Amino acid sequence: MPVKPDKYYSAGIASFVIWGFIVFPLRAVANFPSGQILYFRVLFAMLGLSVITFLFRRDSLKETWREFQAATRRNKQRLGLLTILGGLLLMVNWLVFIYVINHIDIQTGSFSYLLCPILTALLGYVILKEKLRTNQWLAIGISILSCCLIGTGAFTNLFYSLLVALSYAFFLITQRALKQYDKLVLLTVQLLIVFACMGPFYSFFKGDVPDVPLTANFYTSVMVLSFLFTILPLFLNMYALKELKSGTIGILMYINPIINFLIAFLYFHEKTSSEKAVAYGLIFVSVIIYNLPSRQKPAKVITQMVAK
Repeated sequence: MPVKPDKYYSAGIASFVIWGFIVFPLRAVANFPSGQILYFRVLFAMLGLSVITFLFRRDSLKETWREFQAATRRNKQRLGLLTILGGLLLMVNWLVFIYVINHIDIQTGSFSYLLCPILTALLGYVILKEKLRTNQWLAIGISILSCCLIGTGAFTNLFYSLLVALSYAFFLITQRALKQYDKLVLLTVQLLIVFACMGPFYSFFKGDVPDVPLTANFYTSVMVLSFLFTILPLFLNMYALKELKSGTIGILMYINPIINFLIAFLYFHEKTSSEKAVAYGLIFVSVIIYNLPSRQKPAKVITQMVAK
């Protein structure tokens, strides 16, 4: 079997390394409401992706439009429903993750993205009837035990971890159901829809807190978040998927939460309890068990990272 070019592995690794450092632009605007950060992140990412799609990816846009026109009425309705649902799930995921990183702790956000692929596999089994191997069921069981340990020590942390993980897992399920369409074109449409819904309600997303002047530092940080930590890794990830299997991308995506954990403990000096330490150890074990190779044809599991 031919070895894949190093540039595809490099692109895949680079995308998750970049996402691993996303905590820095988020912490730079920690004094602002999470909804306000979300509002401008969606705005800037939507504008950036729209420019790229309409100027440089018109062939993909036209092909997606042709596929939509050729679809049956029922499939068009399904596409519209799942596109809107996916956009709303992504909005929830971004909002809760911003809140978690800035107002709870980085560990909770990191734990959620360790759980995410395993939760997605479980949802794939329940919703899409995808098969799971014995070692994957064992990994799911260990992950549940890990969640129980987190819940006994800090139920709030567990709640937010599951909310981040489940919102992203359900988002991936919607993307899996629309796998025949170009993912970046769909994401552009989703962000356009989401911002069309959010646009008139800026005061709601800003919240009732006293007005905080939006400084140049705020706009710079959110633009960095939108372009460097959203659009760039998305393109690197999609480029890697041209040659790498989704299973390979699924393993590489664990780079992201591992870097988050290292930043939490080594840079921000976050502390952890003995229950959390054991839970983190168990989830790492479950990740290893889950990704053990099989002698049989591997089951189709949604593990690829489409957007963070």
